[in-house]
Amino acid sequence: MEYDDKLIEEAVLALLAAFSSDDGNAWKGFDFEIMNRLHEHGFISNPVNKNKSIWLTEEGLERGRQIAERLFGVRTLSGDASNPET
Repeated sequence: MEYDDKLIEEAVLALLAAFSSDDGNAWKGFDFEIMNRLHEHGFISNPVNKNKSIWLTEEGLERGRQIAERLFGVRTLSGDASNPET
C-alpha cells in the first residue's frame, strides 16, 4: 500500500494540536492514557515499561493497516486505493 505523506503529516499535526496545551506546547510522545486504552483493547503490548517502543498485536496491526489504508491510501482516479482496475 502506498500512503499519501501529506495526509499523514496533517493527521500528526492534528493529533499534536489536539493534545497540546493552550499555548501550543505538545509532548513528542503519545498520550499515555490513549496508549493504555489501546493496550486494554488488545491492540498493542503493554506501554508501561522502559522500552522506547511498543509492539502491535496481530489484531492491532491488521486493524491499524486497514485504518491507514482508509485514511492515507493513495487514491486512483476511480477513488479505490486497493484496486486500481476499478
